[in-house]
Amino acid sequence: MAQSLYLWFPGNAAEALNHYHSVFGGKLETFTFEQFERTDGPPDAIAHGVLSGPVELYGTDAVEGEDTVNPKGVAISLLGVADGTTLTSWFEALSQDGAVLDPLAHRAWGATDGQVVDKFGVRWLIGFEDGH
Repeated sequence: MAQSLYLWFPGNAAEALNHYHSVFGGKLETFTFEQFERTDGPPDAIAHGVLSGPVELYGTDAVEGEDTVNPKGVAISLLGVADGTTLTSWFEALSQDGAVLDPLAHRAWGATDGQVVDKFGVRWLIGFEDGH
């Protein structure tokens, strides 16, 4: 069974999930607080969203009192999950309006990898074996 990440966003879950959908492709489903008959947040806020495909993750808009995305000392690892061309395009897309921490580069151990924090504050470690 695959593991998935669930992210709590500070009111921009729709924007973030749509961005990840544009980067990774797959299928995106979102449900609002109103659709879930929740009254603890704005009716149009995202109560639950799921991106399924080559990268799977979940997201929601945090309600008052909940912590939001602020990962420290953690990265989402996308090591070898796709071919080098795809992973390079993901790295570039996630870098837009984000911050490259370590450029995507060939490493002494025969792989290429790099790290980026995207515009939503999520840190990604992306890499692939050279020649793949």
